[in-house]
Amino acid sequence: MRKVLLLALGAFTLGLDAYVMAGLLPVVADDLDTTVSLAGQMVTVFTLAYALSAPLVAGLSTGVRPRTMILIALAVFTLGNGLTALAPSLALLLGSRAIAGAGAGVYSALSTAAASALAPPERRGRALAMVMGGMSAGTVLGVPLGVLLAEHAGWRATMGLVTALGAVALGGLAVLLPQVPAEPAVPARKRLGLITDRAVAPVVGVSFLAAVASLGLYTYLAPVLESAGGIEGVSPYLWAWGIGGVLGSVIVGPLVDRMGRVRTLVSVVLVAIGAAQLLLPSLASVPLLLGLVLVVWGAGGWALQVPQQHRLLALSAERGTVALALNNSALYLGSAVGSALGGLALSAGLSGSALPWAAAGVAGLGLVLHGVTARTGGAARTCGRPGVVDGGASCTPQA
Repeated sequence: MRKVLLLALGAFTLGLDAYVMAGLLPVVADDLDTTVSLAGQMVTVFTLAYALSAPLVAGLSTGVRPRTMILIALAVFTLGNGLTALAPSLALLLGSRAIAGAGAGVYSALSTAAASALAPPERRGRALAMVMGGMSAGTVLGVPLGVLLAEHAGWRATMGLVTALGAVALGGLAVLLPQVPAEPAVPARKRLGLITDRAVAPVVGVSFLAAVASLGLYTYLAPVLESAGGIEGVSPYLWAWGIGGVLGSVIVGPLVDRMGRVRTLVSVVLVAIGAAQLLLPSLASVPLLLGLVLVVWGAGGWALQVPQQHRLLALSAERGTVALALNNSALYLGSAVGSALGGLALSAGLSGSALPWAAAGVAGLGLVLHGVTARTGGAARTCGRPGVVDGGASCTPQA
């Protein structure tokens, strides 16, 4: 599992890089003599490159040694961040963010698949949770530290830190990461078929809806709390959500390994997310309870992806990396869609206190979709394979 820790360090750097730029927009705009809205497009460029590169490159690399692709992806990611730190203009900054996003998307999918392959079957959930925990920790712990560094040494110093962390992870993986079994070569037609696969597509759809509900609402937590409870200092509540995220991503791994009932766990997590969001407006005036609700919401939002990844690896063993890449893309697209819809709703005059209700409704749609898939052919396909977890069967994790 020590080798998985190196993969988690790379994921930590991804989590830091993906979210820290949002906190640096004003200083970046001022430094490059542009507007915050234009500078904000570097977040859009990174997100789109991440979402599009993950399934495309992961699919094209089927049959190539995963270790080699992991190192190349992390090198591209690190190079992109280094160029970001040195970018003298907005155009070059946007180009560097696209490079970093492409490397991040490919690394995220491949590192998750590698962590699963490197762990023994009975510890697969822990391995997946370790990588996801690295990403959540990068967001929760790294982003505030990155912003603090930027306040004292400038935003380029923060990007230098991200570059250095990527280089450390790259060096460690180059030395210590063993060869990971490559997936068999799969024709492009079959890889693309995952998009419409009746077992895989609904699982990815649930991840998308959960991201719309959870990450989309998180973007507007400040106006939500101000509208619902008159709260102006949102920082402690952001920490509560983030700490919940770290706890959820760490705890869920052992639960997956011990329970085996992955579908049931996904249902419970979706219910927890929706319930916490429904309670959010009414508890905004009670700080302690509000913090507890945010911890639950954050834990559910980050915990969901470990059992989702576990399901995808079970449903599509021969195309697992591509399936994971599609799932990662769904997360980033869901976050972007949720943020866009929330912004439109606020611009149209909707009260911030109404957004949690809308988000809980989207989480409910995800629960309905998840429940439907549990009664379709996906269940039979999953348990029908030897050594695969099924929500209602006593199958063991796939090696």
